[in-house]
Amino acid sequence: MTTTLALLRLLVLSGAFAVTLLRAAEPIVPVGAARADITPDLPIQLAGYQQRTTEATRVVAPLHVRALAIGSDADGPVVLVAAEVIAVSEALSEAVANAVRLKHPGITRDRIAVCATHQHNGPAVAGTIPFMFSRDLSPDVTGRLDKFAAMLQEKMVAVALAALADRRPARLSWAEGRAEFAVNRRLIVEGRHTGYKATPGGPVNHALPVLRAVDADGAVRAVLVNYACHCTVLKGGENFVHPDWAGDAATRIESAHTGAVALVAIGCGADSDPQPRGLPEVATHGTTVAREVARLFAGEMRPLGRVTSATFRAIEIPLARTVPRAELEERLKGKPPVAYAAAQFLKRIDAGRPLPASIRYPVQAWVFGDELAMVFLGGEVVAEYGLRLRRELGASRVWVNAYANHVPCYIPSTQVLAEGGYEAELAMDYYGLPTRLAPDVEERIVRTVHGLLPPGFSEVR
Repeated sequence: MTTTLALLRLLVLSGAFAVTLLRAAEPIVPVGAARADITPDLPIQLAGYQQRTTEATRVVAPLHVRALAIGSDADGPVVLVAAEVIAVSEALSEAVANAVRLKHPGITRDRIAVCATHQHNGPAVAGTIPFMFSRDLSPDVTGRLDKFAAMLQEKMVAVALAALADRRPARLSWAEGRAEFAVNRRLIVEGRHTGYKATPGGPVNHALPVLRAVDADGAVRAVLVNYACHCTVLKGGENFVHPDWAGDAATRIESAHTGAVALVAIGCGADSDPQPRGLPEVATHGTTVAREVARLFAGEMRPLGRVTSATFRAIEIPLARTVPRAELEERLKGKPPVAYAAAQFLKRIDAGRPLPASIRYPVQAWVFGDELAMVFLGGEVVAEYGLRLRRELGASRVWVNAYANHVPCYIPSTQVLAEGGYEAELAMDYYGLPTRLAPDVEERIVRTVHGLLPPGFSEVR
């Protein structure tokens, strides 16, 4: 018995020693994080649903912006800013990046990413989705939105700088879990889009990647979560301020880890809605994400070092065709949003300004050695992009964030364009674009992603 106990003690000590050695071998990376409240003053016009004709006068849950900084000044840090807003514009993202670079000249543009959770119960953001309401807003309403936009930019810059100032030694690791409340929303009959309906079996990505930073004592300092699903648990009739499932999940994760900051980024889920929907379900889906994060934390997570490569490229994606004036005049006979958008296009032509012929589209990538490529795509990107990049780069080696740096419109896949419908074309009226994107949009974007990655990354397994 004595010999057996001694052997067991030796095995336990050996295991503990091995774990200690493993932890000692894990790279130490400076990590900082910060959070700020961006809840608007009331009343405020909420974004997300055209039918909202009155301003919101109630806050059910506050809104936040969070930032994560990874890396030392010598290596070149990266900074991710995630705001609980419906969208960010190129102008806003560039203003944030320029302000950060003013204080930290060594941080190049490719090392700053600005993301939106695309929640539909926050203020309309100036410079994004210009024809959302299919009507002109009053000066009082737009004045309050301009005030919010100024505050938002100020807070985004502040949290980015605070995260950089907060950097301390940490260990980074990541793992991928799963959540199943995202459901494809495109009803396809005989190859054509026929409307909105929860469509199990349609393209959807249920992966839930999680990045964690812990201090020397193992306490969680920062978390980044990604899930490819619209923040539309709350419907148009629920006209109050709330960060939806992404904000609820972030708050729950932070509550479980005192002092931690939890960021949520949205993946390629522009054609995926949460199910079920409604205010009580916000907590249900937020809890689902938080519990999956806790489950991953209790298991084995793969260590990561610093970001070894950061790249950024803005490409021009042409529209599919030139829309003639006669067609716009015919659209005036339609219903909103078609008629409103057509009237705005005609005003632009009459003022001597050409209609948009393309969109400017940002693609960004951060690579952690041979272990992980974190990709940032602009716009409302449908699920097939994330699924394709996982196939081509390896599901265990790629993480795709959408709604990043600029949200010019929906970004349909080749298949979605062929099927038609809202994400392919109809939503363009809200985004101030006269027609759909060129048919090769998917190939242009995927090719750009591959081109941003280091030589050989796609082949390394």
